[in-house]
Amino acid sequence: MAKLFINEKNKKGHINPEIYGHFAEHLGRCIYEGLYVGEDSDIPNVNGMRKDVVDALKEMQIPVLRWPGGCFADEYHWKDGIGPKENRKKMINTHWGGVVEDNSFGTHEFFELCDQLGCKTYVNGNVGSGTVQEMSEWVEYITFDGVSPMADLRKENGREKPWKIDYFGVGNENWGCGGSMTPEYYANLYRRYQTYVRHYDNAAPIKKICGGPNVADYFWTEGVLKTCFAPPQPNNIPNGYMDGLSLHYYVHPGGWENKGSATEFDDAVWYTTMAKALYMEELIERHGAIMDQYDPEKKIGMIVDEWGCWFDVEPGTNPGFLYQQNTMRDALVAAVTMNIFNKHCDRVKMACIAQMVNVLQSVILTEGPKMILTPTYHIFHMYKHHQDAALVESCIEGNKMIGVDEACQVPLLGESVSVDKEGCVNVTLANLSVDEDAPVEMSFMELAPKEITAAILRGEMHAHNTFDEPEKVKKEAFDAYEVKDGKISFTAPAGSVISFRIH
Repeated sequence: MAKLFINEKNKKGHINPEIYGHFAEHLGRCIYEGLYVGEDSDIPNVNGMRKDVVDALKEMQIPVLRWPGGCFADEYHWKDGIGPKENRKKMINTHWGGVVEDNSFGTHEFFELCDQLGCKTYVNGNVGSGTVQEMSEWVEYITFDGVSPMADLRKENGREKPWKIDYFGVGNENWGCGGSMTPEYYANLYRRYQTYVRHYDNAAPIKKICGGPNVADYFWTEGVLKTCFAPPQPNNIPNGYMDGLSLHYYVHPGGWENKGSATEFDDAVWYTTMAKALYMEELIERHGAIMDQYDPEKKIGMIVDEWGCWFDVEPGTNPGFLYQQNTMRDALVAAVTMNIFNKHCDRVKMACIAQMVNVLQSVILTEGPKMILTPTYHIFHMYKHHQDAALVESCIEGNKMIGVDEACQVPLLGESVSVDKEGCVNVTLANLSVDEDAPVEMSFMELAPKEITAAILRGEMHAHNTFDEPEKVKKEAFDAYEVKDGKISFTAPAGSVISFRIH
């Protein structure tokens, strides 16, 4: 039997709600059809935003949304997406499918969506093909509450009061699709561009995100920080030039050139996928060690603003749309990853799964008026109680390694534990095995459990929801546990995720 020890008195850090963030890019059917159908659509909507999707995302408690990209951000010119929609410029989306982008979803629509969701805003600016002036004017257009050319233009377009930008990304993947730059060149551009992301006197401070590495490019992290890191300043720049440094990492078990099917895989591929998901911890620790050299007090957050599973597209779909199904394997990857983020909340301050709807590891899939919740959605729903809670000490004794061969071994169980502001202990536990149930005994330092609510997500490893079977995989109440002498005993089924809320 594995023994889960919880020291609810030893608080290790604060779990930012933004760790459970999301990403919506102008890619495939994420924005159009997924989130935005237009005001004249027969699909029920509020100001063009799909009501069913917005309601589901609100229930999931989405904390922050990143937009407009991704690679799209560095070819996006914001003035094309404002004003009367019939006058907005049409463009070719060169990154994603070569389709026409009509810019009917732009700045006003994004802030409308975030207002409906009740979430924070993360806007990604254009460094790759945009100018300093363009970026500066966008920030002015959005946030300035006064008399200026951009504020006046916003008012002409129907918005009197400014919006709030919570986070602003200065470029995206500038080592690749955002300009194929060297770290030193990008870092100097970052220093220049971020200078003009103004904190206006009457506007809330904007947290600035510097474009960080791809996967294990430690050379990039070192080069960028060496060039553009600055210690905290006595003026209104709280952490020098940046508040966060991004990191991008996708899980594709077959490698970049052969990502593999989202729904057809064997046990060996399952364990390879789990091992690659667990690799996130090494990336956080090694990039974090470089950040510690410059920022030992961890004032700068690691922002994992693109993560998730990336498989081959579904047969018969546009390869540039990145549409894939979502199985119990994706659910376990989400659980593994978010447990890692929780445990490294001293450095990881925000993360955005890619992407929200109809693209890559989505939480929602749509088909015309139909909508389904994916297994990954249910994981986010189960984990939402960690948001804004305190990470506490936990460990698993007797946690063995499993796999189909010695070359690819993963731990049987993974967990994270937090205590929220009401004193409720939140436990999330994942069983990574394909076929082995795991008896578990959970004990606490002082807590005597009085009231317990628990939920479970389980299913055969290929199980997924379809538009014909929309609830084949869903969260269910879990009551197969026993409380004795202050300890909770239960069995975690193979390939399952369990959440406990304990008073």
